[in-house]
Amino acid sequence: MAKNKTKKKESQVEVNESNSKTKKTQKKKKRKLKTRNLVVILVMLIAFALVIYSAIYIIRWSIDNESIDKLSETLEDQANVQEIEDVEQTQVVQPEEEIPQTDPYWEYIKMKLIDVDFTELSNTNPETEGWIQVNGTNINYPFVQHEDNKYYLTHAFDKSYNGGGWVFLDYRNSTDVLDKNTIIYAHGRQNKTMFGSLKNILNSNWYNNKENHIIKLSTKTQNTLWQVFSVYRIPNTSDYLQTEFSTEDEFKAFADMLQNRSAVAFDTTVSKTDKILTLSTCWNDDEKVVMHAKMIKYSDR
Repeated sequence: MAKNKTKKKESQVEVNESNSKTKKTQKKKKRKLKTRNLVVILVMLIAFALVIYSAIYIIRWSIDNESIDKLSETLEDQANVQEIEDVEQTQVVQPEEEIPQTDPYWEYIKMKLIDVDFTELSNTNPETEGWIQVNGTNINYPFVQHEDNKYYLTHAFDKSYNGGGWVFLDYRNSTDVLDKNTIIYAHGRQNKTMFGSLKNILNSNWYNNKENHIIKLSTKTQNTLWQVFSVYRIPNTSDYLQTEFSTEDEFKAFADMLQNRSAVAFDTTVSKTDKILTLSTCWNDDEKVVMHAKMIKYSDR
């Protein structure tokens, strides 16, 4: 009898241990299931948030584009941009070295300047500094200048908030007397507004048409014509954004660097007495697209 009781106790212990293990296993499975469900819910919430964010971004992007398009049309009407014939005060920038008659320079200097009425533009935005046209692109805008290079990254010409920003002059430059390197920026918008079409300059279709190698600028003091001598795409750097030079030799070394960096050869020389115009925009988060041109003709207003 004692042995039977002992066996029953041992059997009961084994059953209890088995039940305990089963309960522990069930608890572990429940915990795993809860954890898995939480992960699934979390992933779904993140995915939903991303969808909402993307939708808001696309809507905001579309609204910004529509606003820029409407504003651009209005400003072009206000400015009354016109090509003008050369007059007595029109001056050709004579290069230091002799230029062959086959060089397109001789054809470029025959091109007309543009003239702009800045009255209404300045009334809309007193920070208006000029107007820029780039052949072979959609760039045909007034440009502005703030006390820093950040404001017009997120504000349109009329100073309304806009993720597309506007075309703006480097805060260090002046249009009263153009510097040795005048720099103009804008976002490289995907819909080709602002400097979005500046990416065209790396296409053979743009380069092979020599009439595209011209930039026209009009400010409140001068109308100017610029001949392109360098275009390239480069990882983010600021070495091409220098505006002041202590000597002519320093400037010439700077100009040579820009010319040697060009993705294509323009066969255009830049001398130490020249003035440069630089256009800069983003190719992506890590790279820039840059264009450089030298002044070849001007007329005081």
